[in-house]
Amino acid sequence: MGYWGYYVVARSERPLDKCEALSAVRGELTLLEERADGWQVWECPGGGEQTRDVGSMNTLAAETGAPALFAYVMDSVCAVVEAAGPHSGAWTACLGRTAMAGYIGGDERALEDYFLPPADAAERAVGWAAECGRKVAAEPLDQVLRATAEPSAEEAFFRFLDRLGVQGV
Repeated sequence: MGYWGYYVVARSERPLDKCEALSAVRGELTLLEERADGWQVWECPGGGEQTRDVGSMNTLAAETGAPALFAYVMDSVCAVVEAAGPHSGAWTACLGRTAMAGYIGGDERALEDYFLPPADAAERAVGWAAECGRKVAAEPLDQVLRATAEPSAEEAFFRFLDRLGVQGV
C-alpha cells in the first residue's frame, strides 16, 4: 500500500499550522519542507477512512495573501491538485490521470467532469505562478500533468512544484 495524505503548500511569514484556514487539522500538520522565498510544504495524513476536510485553499490564499496549493495523494499512484490565488482564482487538476480514472470509476473522458484537461491546467498553473512572481512555461507543467506518476505521485507532485517555480532552498 502506498502513501495516502495531503500536502499543503503556501507562502507565509508565519507557520501554516497557525493559519485559521487550517484550524480543523492544525494538530495533524507536520512541516515537511521550507522552500525558498517563504514557501512551506506541510503534510497531513489521510486516506481510506482517514480522509479529512483539510480546509479551503481559497481561504488559505486569502489569509496568507499568496497563492496556495493542496494535493491529496491516493495510494502513491495519483493525486488531486487544488490551487487558488487571491486574484487568479481556483482550479483543480490531477497527477497520474490513468490511475485517477480507475479511482473515479471512469475513463480519461470522465476525468474532465472533475479536473481540467492537462493543457488547460498547465495554463492556469502559469497564471498561478505569475501571481507568485514566477515566470514559468506551460509545456513542462503540461508534461507532468500528462505523465504517469512514476515512481510515485509524491515525486510527481514535487516535480510539479519545482516547475511552478516553488523551488527548494
